Order: sequence, then C-alpha cells, then structure tokens
Amino acid sequence: MASQKSIKKRYWAFIVYPESAPSDWLNILQVTGLPVAISPLHDKDKNDGDGSPKKPHYHCIATYSGPTTFNCVKSLTDKLNAPIPIPLESVRGNYRYFTHKDNPDKFQYDEKDISTLNGFNIADFVELTKSEVHAIVMKLEKLIREHDFIEYADVAEYLTDNDMISEHDVFSSHTIH
Repeated sequence: MASQKSIKKRYWAFIVYPESAPSDWLNILQVTGLPVAISPLHDKDKNDGDGSPKKPHYHCIATYSGPTTFNCVKSLTDKLNAPIPIPLESVRGNYRYFTHKDNPDKFQYDEKDISTLNGFNIADFVELTKSEVHAIVMKLEKLIREHDFIEYADVAEYLTDNDMISEHDVFSSHTIH
C-alpha cells in the first residue's frame, strides 16, 4: 500500500454504496467544489462467477485541478464510507463504464441518468469520435422530425432546456448558422 500512497493523479474514481454512505453524501461532494460525475444507480449488476446480484452502488469520477495524492482523495472517500479510490488513466473510458456502453453483456444503464456536480462536463475531457458525432446528428434529425422544429433557435432552446450538452455541442458546431 505504500506505493499507492505515493500516487498522484488529477482524475480519480471511486464507488459509493447507498447503504453505507451518509445521507448527505451528495452535499459532501458538492461542497468540495470538485467537478464530479456520478453514474446511474447500478442496481442491476451481477457477479461474474455465479450471477448473483451485486450490492447497489454508484460509480463516481472526481477531477482535481492538478495532481493529487491518494491520501488526499482517500480522505474524501472516507467521509463517504466508500472503498479506496482508484487513479484513472482515462476519464472517457470510466465515464463510458457508467452505462456499460462498451460491455453489451452487462445491463445497459441510461446515459440520461448520469448526474454531475460543480460543472463536470465530459466534453472537457474527450473529443467525440466521428462515429459518435454521426450518431448524435442522426439523433438530432430524428428529434427535429418528431417535434416538427423548423427554426434553428427552437432546436437550440430545446437542447438547452433538456440539458442535452453533447447534442447541443454537435448541433452548434456541425450546422450552418
């Protein structure tokens, strides 16, 4: 464990179990000021070996402005009664795991159920791939047809009002104004 204590990273992941977390765990994260992403409640996960249900839990990503020690992050996770934090190599990969996007054999959680605190925005950490942009453009075209939008401003307002950040980014950067 001595080597773990010397680790310094900007991005950290940890798990929160609702049954053992303090009732104000979200407030504890909020007052840190750290940009944080929180997965949907993983209440349908199964253990690989026997298929038994896992304890319900949330996956979290905390982002620091500079390299931060394991002990500093652990002091935060201790307040949440959470297991030890894990340093991240890829915010994008961990964020995609929130919904099991790359694990089709696991239960697929809805990306709309990801919550964020203190200004966390996945777009700050990754650039969308060409295929992801294409998928969002197709989603936008469907949305425009479903809502009979004819004005650019109406689409932009809808995306803003519904906190569709990635969609708004693609819409505003891949269309002619």
